[in-house]
Amino acid sequence: MSREKRGSTEDPLWSTRTVSIADWPELAYRELVSRIVSSPIFARSERLSTLLTYVCDMALKGRDGELNEQRIGHAVFGRSPDYDSSVDGIVRTQASRLRQRLDLYFEQEGVAEPVRVVIPRGGYVPVFMPQHAAADPGNLAPQSQATSSSASTLPPSHLLLAASSFKGRMLPWVMCVLLVIALATIEARSRIKVMAELANVTPHPLWSQIFTPQHPTLEVPGDSGLVLSHVFDERSVPLNEYLLGDYRSTGVNLSERRLSPEMRSLRAEFANRRYTSIVDLDAAATLAQIAVSAHSSLQVRYARDLRPNDLKNGNVILIGAFEANPWVELFERNMNFVMQNDYKTRVFSVINRSPRAGEPAHWDSVWDDPQHRVYGIVAFTPNLSENGNALLIEGTSMAGTEAAWDFISDDSELLPFLKKIQRPDGRIPHFELLLATQNMSSSAVHSSLLAWRTMN
Repeated sequence: MSREKRGSTEDPLWSTRTVSIADWPELAYRELVSRIVSSPIFARSERLSTLLTYVCDMALKGRDGELNEQRIGHAVFGRSPDYDSSVDGIVRTQASRLRQRLDLYFEQEGVAEPVRVVIPRGGYVPVFMPQHAAADPGNLAPQSQATSSSASTLPPSHLLLAASSFKGRMLPWVMCVLLVIALATIEARSRIKVMAELANVTPHPLWSQIFTPQHPTLEVPGDSGLVLSHVFDERSVPLNEYLLGDYRSTGVNLSERRLSPEMRSLRAEFANRRYTSIVDLDAAATLAQIAVSAHSSLQVRYARDLRPNDLKNGNVILIGAFEANPWVELFERNMNFVMQNDYKTRVFSVINRSPRAGEPAHWDSVWDDPQHRVYGIVAFTPNLSENGNALLIEGTSMAGTEAAWDFISDDSELLPFLKKIQRPDGRIPHFELLLATQNMSSSAVHSSLLAWRTMN
């Protein structure tokens, strides 16, 4: 996806200056932030690293009162100072991802860190607190300018100073107790305000149609074992054959090639394993959080365990093209952009059933293309009974699927598109769109929107 312009602070985070004994606690916190953004969990996420660095720098400078959505959007993501944050929700989206990555860091690589960085939900002011006092950082109350004074009586530097002093060994424990009391007070005072704010939040134009209160949404990730079987058979597996499961048998091989007994055994092993891709797993984790915020729930079902009746009621999300998720066949009859794979020529195409002026009849992804072009499709359609909705996220490769998922999960990309197709009455119609990107080590880079259609 397109990279946002990295923001810059007025003073670099790692500035060169004379260090005195009074400075070292702050530098210790800055070194903690440096370790976090240098970790493998953050190394490939430039936007999240920049966001964490910026908010921590502002907080350590005593400028936490300036940390609001509008300022962060301008300073970190290159938005104009007066951009409409109610339409462009990039700060909220990236802050949610940042909280997930921070939890992951302190549960894995940073489990031995004495101090933990927490960004309470509902705000953007980071809190430095003892690791053992942050067992459930997601439940911390939001810190605002009005409430931060309660916690300001516990300056973060005292925690490290006490830890370095033999005489102050007990001080961190006292601070923990006081911090818990302060946070409980903050939570009690802000509970009514937070609930009122949640009640006034404008529903997301797309996700509010996928996740509805009291009704679970079904998500079906791709069957990577099925994809691996295509490598051996050089053919697609239609849905009716997929339901029977005969393609997984070692005695079934419809390819013109003759497989050795060893290759047959290897093929059967791959075909019978239950694999899915990292893109599908990342999507499932994010979708589960979106469901919670919509007061709904997400049910994940493996493609082999699904039956046609499961797609007739309620809302469903299918991830993967027909190669990994044959269930998309049931929705393609009403779609303009559909995928087709020629295994002999090794060309994976997106067919344009009704080309418009200037559009080709198909877009081809060729296996030896030096530019590594791949494609992704996002389709928002009615379910099989037309009493609910289905969201299809497809790609001509894993990178293509990642490009489709990145688009649909990034409000900075999604919301402007939805605003473009929005009906005069404010309704978002069913739609499908086609994206192009490049496959770099099975990951998507910059993508572009090639074409789209609305269905009603």
